[in-house]
Amino acid sequence: MEIELSPYTTPVIIEGEEKWKVEKILNKQQIREKDKYLVRWKGFMAESNTWEGRENLENAKEAVEEFEKEYQRDIEEINW
Repeated sequence: MEIELSPYTTPVIIEGEEKWKVEKILNKQQIREKDKYLVRWKGFMAESNTWEGRENLENAKEAVEEFEKEYQRDIEEINW
């Protein structure tokens, strides 16, 4: 499968390694008792979204925190 990149897709170099920017966390699920987040990568098509563990999102803490706040708010609304 070939991944189509937009012309705006460029990695960020962190500690000498290429890292890709998270545009948004879209969803969360538990797999084998670990949280996995559905990640929309900045500059990539939706087909390139991936499920990632929190350990792979160390440089995207703000995106994870923002998603968790919205997720908790949604759960509270459902349970209301």
